[in-house]
Amino acid sequence: MKAIILAGGKATRLRPLSCNTTKSMVPVLNHPLLEHLIGYLRKHDVKDIILTLSYMSEQVMDYFGDGSQFGVKINYLLEDSPLGSAGAVKNAEEFLDSSFIVFNGDIFTDLDLTAMVNLHSDRKARMTIALTTVDDPTIYGVVEIDSQGRVKCFKEKPRREDVITNMVNAGVYVLEPEILDYIPYEVFFTFEHDVFPAAIEGGQAIYGYPFEDYWIDMGTPEKYLKLNHDVLCRYFNEGVEFENEGFLHPTTRIEGPVLIGVRCTVDKNCVIKGPVALGAGCQIAEGALLEGALLWRDCKIGKDTKLKNCVLASNCYVSDEAEILDNCVLGDNVMIGKGSKLPQGVRVWPDKTIEANSISL
Repeated sequence: MKAIILAGGKATRLRPLSCNTTKSMVPVLNHPLLEHLIGYLRKHDVKDIILTLSYMSEQVMDYFGDGSQFGVKINYLLEDSPLGSAGAVKNAEEFLDSSFIVFNGDIFTDLDLTAMVNLHSDRKARMTIALTTVDDPTIYGVVEIDSQGRVKCFKEKPRREDVITNMVNAGVYVLEPEILDYIPYEVFFTFEHDVFPAAIEGGQAIYGYPFEDYWIDMGTPEKYLKLNHDVLCRYFNEGVEFENEGFLHPTTRIEGPVLIGVRCTVDKNCVIKGPVALGAGCQIAEGALLEGALLWRDCKIGKDTKLKNCVLASNCYVSDEAEILDNCVLGDNVMIGKGSKLPQGVRVWPDKTIEANSISL
């Protein structure tokens, strides 16, 4: 079975992290999100993958190549202009001659994909939609199913008063090729607004696959940080993982889960309270406190700094005695001056310099 991964969006909600890095290449535990997704598909014996790309596509193509290094075969489809989720799939029609999977490229899940495919086959469905429950369904596509699991109604981002269920579209589909007949060529078209309603009205056998496994839509910096925290807690529990050689001063106090990338150095009297992930080449100076922080590659953290539940993209420099607090997000190449204190929720765009007591961004 083939899988199409939709990875062409600009990820404006994820900025400043996505200013220089396309969303599918944003690191999760020091590896691109897309690498985790490809590994997940491979575990379910899906090794023929089509990637639809647009924004900064060369980053993905240079990293993954033909896919052989990752145990899969990858074909690329490039969009000159956005085609939407369904339009991008229509673009791949010539490669699709049997049941296939569509995966939104910004989700992370433990969904049992094999079981979902089996249900699709057993029900002789034309389309099967993975369904998960959320606290606030108004920001997703709400899906109502009957007692047999057949989809009765689909409503994209309903008003609060119109919500009839908290079961929503999880961005994973199993489709038959004839569903592509609902999609015109080279036209912006989405599954949510265009295909699902038309296929339901046309009497197609569309089923839902409810699941309770882990799922998150990595659409915002807050959800991105939560994803990394969740995965750290799941895979490392309270442990400390070193990806390769580095230096950790014996006076450093660490409470896991913590991931330390290659060539990282941590000086004396530092405190690291997980969940924390340090990207390759990070340097942490004497007396620094890191709690719930996520650092990309080659960040330099000065003496007696405090980083709490924040995200720093690559090549950031935080000078001595600075504080970066909850839900702050720094883009690439940001410099934070000595003694600066960034309050909660501040976002700093790439290449900015913040002087002490200044948050003029």
